[in-house]
Amino acid sequence: MTEPTGDQLLRQLGALGNPHRLRIVAALLAERTYVSKLARELRISRALLQVHLRKLEAAGLVTASFEIGEDGKTLRFYELTPFSVVLTPKTISAAVPTLTTPDSVHGNADGEEGRT
Repeated sequence: MTEPTGDQLLRQLGALGNPHRLRIVAALLAERTYVSKLARELRISRALLQVHLRKLEAAGLVTASFEIGEDGKTLRFYELTPFSVVLTPKTISAAVPTLTTPDSVHGNADGEEGRT
């Protein structure tokens, strides 16, 4: 597996830095599933789930596909993409020169200056 770029590392860490998204990853490890079922299992709204799934998908941690259910409805299924996030000082040092966004270069990937 190749080292992530700085931007990829920021997307992965940002995507994993939320308890809802960690719960989604854990649920998808057990099985690929569709949005409505996953929302019921996690006890969150489908709208909120969609927001978190989009963030995970943008980070390359999950993938989506459409399938037709038994009732003829189109279902959006999500599954985990195999990934590994290795965070060491060496990984960070290798990623820093590849940061491309102005905010990421200044250590502010979320546009929230001074946030701790």
